[in-house]
Amino acid sequence: MKARSHRDLALGAPASLRACRGESLPAGMPALRAATRRQFVKTTLVAAGTIALGCNLPSIGAAATPRISRRGELIDTNVTLGRWPFRQLSLKDATALVAKLRKHGVTQAWVGSFDGLFHKDLGAANARLADECHKHGRGLFVPFGSVNPELPGWEEDFQRCVEQHKMPGLRLYPNYHGYKLDDPAFAKLLSLASKRELIVQIAVSMEDERMQSLLSRVPHVDAAPLGELLQRFPKLPVVLLNWHRAVNGNLLKKLAASGEVFFEIATVEGVGSVANLLTQISLRRVLFGSHAPLFYFESAVLKLKESALKDEQAKAVARENACRLLANR
Repeated sequence: MKARSHRDLALGAPASLRACRGESLPAGMPALRAATRRQFVKTTLVAAGTIALGCNLPSIGAAATPRISRRGELIDTNVTLGRWPFRQLSLKDATALVAKLRKHGVTQAWVGSFDGLFHKDLGAANARLADECHKHGRGLFVPFGSVNPELPGWEEDFQRCVEQHKMPGLRLYPNYHGYKLDDPAFAKLLSLASKRELIVQIAVSMEDERMQSLLSRVPHVDAAPLGELLQRFPKLPVVLLNWHRAVNGNLLKKLAASGEVFFEIATVEGVGSVANLLTQISLRRVLFGSHAPLFYFESAVLKLKESALKDEQAKAVARENACRLLANR
């Protein structure tokens, strides 16, 4: 067997998996790149013609032949607008992203902003996010603003998100903003969010650590302190985004039992990954999320299909859980 090169080993993830995540392949692998893309597109086209995720969703089991639906009725809880500073994304503009989501039957997308990770003026970043959602995604985009409790005046950013922009929730980036989940300022932020009946999304990571730029090495968020903290806010809904590489089985079950904690599927991997997740935590805790445009949207849809979920399971993950979560906000 031919030995793998040091370059192959350094890349870590297999080429097919990296392509599925929307990551570029090495320049020295043109044939594999072409084959991977052709295989991915072929698989996606087949899935798009056979999978339906609406209110009358048929069985998605391996032996089933789902009825073709023109409208998938998906709610995507993990979408981000703007430009990622470390590589070009195919859906970097809001118009293209809207077209992609609507094409695949997404009727609502909960969106944050890449500016919310890197800009200090989060008030301006949140205002731009609200404006982009209004101009390009009316009826589709639901904005989730960013607040950094380590910055002076963050309470004003919080207030504007709720009162001026009418956002139903926040998207937080503790690892990019420099605080931990046992920070007293974070507890204060959760207290305010609970009083305002908001949804709090926490991005546990944004990018696989093996693919991060040398200029921006950002570790995963340590989610362990969250379990004890949420006992103080039992009714506060918290959604963990991109959590799979940082939250192991024991912590997953502990967090799921600690309060209203939900988990989206963008980074869940493995054969039958969604079905396997449902053996560990309650069905009502699992949400559909694509992490678009950093990940290919289609990969999240394929996870639902290949997991061979029952009708009620697929409908709950695809739409109903998120719909119920947002209903009272």
